[in-house]
Amino acid sequence: MRRREFITVVGGAAVAWPHAARAQQPVMPVIGYLSGATFEMMRDYVAAFHRSLADQGFTEGRNVGIEYRWAEGHNDRLPALAADLVRRQVAAIVVGGSTPGSLAAKAATPTIPIVFYIGTDPVGVGLVASLAHPGGNITGVTNLNVELFRKCFELMYSLITPGATIAVLVNPANIPQTATERSTVQDAARALGTRVVILNASSPTEIESAFEVLAGQRVGALVVSGDPA
Repeated sequence: MRRREFITVVGGAAVAWPHAARAQQPVMPVIGYLSGATFEMMRDYVAAFHRSLADQGFTEGRNVGIEYRWAEGHNDRLPALAADLVRRQVAAIVVGGSTPGSLAAKAATPTIPIVFYIGTDPVGVGLVASLAHPGGNITGVTNLNVELFRKCFELMYSLITPGATIAVLVNPANIPQTATERSTVQDAARALGTRVVILNASSPTEIESAFEVLAGQRVGALVVSGDPA
């Protein structure tokens, strides 16, 4: 091979090699993180999520990407945010502390794996088939706040003056959990023979208004829903 031909062949290979090398590099997986709250509200949850990823050898920006979607208290935005993650073709969707977010993610995709963390019964709200066998593409963790709500109500009743009213503050935007909480509280109040006032608040302004209502009533205790989203 003559010198000019040799240089041409080597030069062509040098140009082609970087393209081939890039084509062979694995594509970084991307996880979608969906929440009905804000980053500030979920900061500790996100930090725990990162620690768990690190335990499995994953670091954001190095070998895994994370697409965050925050509804910022507007649960009506969750379906569009979930659909956006599906269009992004994420490898999995993590839903942090939001029952409506979990339902939105489930409705958005029957194939992308979904992992949730919520405070209500996932079977009761239709997320999974059963606790032992979730089925489909969704699974997760629940702390069953709603199941403990009755106990919390009964504890408050034992601490207040007999005949005093118990107020319960719930988030009406979290429709599945709030419906269960209302039923649980009303059943407990009837069983204990006490009066209960249920107040709705899904924003700082509504919370302030709720406290103004409380100021005008003889309330002996206040119970707050455990799931803000």
